[in-house]
Amino acid sequence: MTYFIVSRTCRRLRSVTPFSFSLTQQSIFDSFYSTLCPKHSDPSFHKHLFHPKALEVKFESSKYRWMFAGNESQPQKFSYYSSYVPISTISTSCGGPKGDEEGSKVDKSWIDVYLPQLVRPYAYLARLDKPIGTWLLAWPCMWSITLAASPGSLPDFKMMLLFGCGALLLRGAGCTCNDLLDRDIDIKVERTKLRPVASGLLTPFQGLSFLGLQLFLGLGILLQLNNYSRVLGASSLLLVFSYPLMKRLTFWPQAFLGLTINWGALLGWSAVKGSLDPAIVLPLYISGVFWTLVYDTIYAHQDKEDDLKVGVKSTALRFGDSTKHWTTAFGFLCISSLALSGFNAEMGWPFYAFLMGASGQLSWQILMVDLSTRKDCNRM
Repeated sequence: MTYFIVSRTCRRLRSVTPFSFSLTQQSIFDSFYSTLCPKHSDPSFHKHLFHPKALEVKFESSKYRWMFAGNESQPQKFSYYSSYVPISTISTSCGGPKGDEEGSKVDKSWIDVYLPQLVRPYAYLARLDKPIGTWLLAWPCMWSITLAASPGSLPDFKMMLLFGCGALLLRGAGCTCNDLLDRDIDIKVERTKLRPVASGLLTPFQGLSFLGLQLFLGLGILLQLNNYSRVLGASSLLLVFSYPLMKRLTFWPQAFLGLTINWGALLGWSAVKGSLDPAIVLPLYISGVFWTLVYDTIYAHQDKEDDLKVGVKSTALRFGDSTKHWTTAFGFLCISSLALSGFNAEMGWPFYAFLMGASGQLSWQILMVDLSTRKDCNRM
């Protein structure tokens, strides 16, 4: 029924001048949804589907699309959202036979499927639906713990498990801190405007309380390490809290992210050895910083138009058309620093064989990325 009403309405709008309007009042919103789905006119049914603050409906004579929360990248779509963030998209054709044949397609995040509604916004705030950030934080820790293992021995599994849990918590805390400080910016950027704090689904106080919980749990993990590592780990919080501010101050926020997210390269070694060996861990740490400059500069190209409008800075804007030259240099320094770290740690030939494979992958990533396409930058 919804498909029929939307399609019929789109056909009627073919001769209408483009216009857009926003529905922000709950009463208007209830009436609109009840019209689309009269079977479920009870407001209690659809309150979990939409958030009225984020509701926006647009019609354009050339594209005929219904959009909620401004999902402008997908024409001819009718999108609906859970009470926290978008969970699904229903395809609806506006008069084409192809769309009539395709019907609808619904995709949901695991958060919407398995977690109670009460905790969903906090899960999205911690980016639990996007685990790559946790891996990027955990990998330098695992490298360091592995290098610190005795020759011929496997790395300490318990230590790796502790650091894995710590990476999950610290990454979540970093994202929460970032969203709290950047909520005025996020609302103006297409990719980030639906984040829980920016969209109003969570208040700053709720976000701050959640940040405190994550740091408290992280402290429990830190206290299981030796005293040297406790001090070293606690000092990383200075970088965690200052990094979100860097995009306002410098064109090199990606460098500060590298200093922050690769701190585990120092911490993993000290957790095993009780001290630091600068000849091994400093090249490892530096290689991680250059690696971050590669992938996060590519990632930043997604937002360069929005960044210019908002007035924030990034290496994507700093390098411009020379980005691939810069990232190639950063990639070379990353691999060279890894090789130096392995040499000082007296690693065997398999280390360098795998390092060659890593350099090939990194080269492919830099050479093949289309910096003018958001989707490709995100994928790379």
